[in-house]
Amino acid sequence: MGWQTDEFGESHEGIVGAVLDDGSEPAPACLDVGSGGEVVRTSEWWAYTGKWGREKAAGYRAACACGWRGPGHPIDWEQLGEDGLDGVDVFAAYGDWAEHIDTVARRAVPLPDDLTDTLRRLEERLKRLADQAPAAALRAVGELERLARNVGRQAAYAADADELSPETIGQALGISAGAASSRLISYQLRH
Repeated sequence: MGWQTDEFGESHEGIVGAVLDDGSEPAPACLDVGSGGEVVRTSEWWAYTGKWGREKAAGYRAACACGWRGPGHPIDWEQLGEDGLDGVDVFAAYGDWAEHIDTVARRAVPLPDDLTDTLRRLEERLKRLADQAPAAALRAVGELERLARNVGRQAAYAADADELSPETIGQALGISAGAASSRLISYQLRH
């Protein structure tokens, strides 16, 4: 089970990953999920118990899709006893990942304060409208989608004209270069 934010999506999906005795990460574990021959691969800490030929995790840490890794937290397998994996509190890893996401957000291009305030007020107003007049709120959302398509297309073409690389756009948005490239293309293709 991974963590994501609406803003950064899969570019910064986080999990609780396994850490081996030497500080390295094990290769992804293959899990047979039953009939149908479906095999799932995971690097999450709970898959590394030393059973079924898999390595045993010495600890866990937050791991982000961008390559960032948090500090390690030890697992005391002897103390787990009957509780088993349920006895491991991995919330510290989530806290580490949340700090990483805060850092990513701080590095992203800031929005002007007046625009941030306008967007906040618009969200509040639309939520009230959704309760009071749902059809009007739906119409407003449609107008916002049209506006977003038009401005997104304009910004994508301007980024191309300025010869901004996917890496530069990705860093400004706090996402991977691949995700930035996909976003630019999707804006350019919308009519």
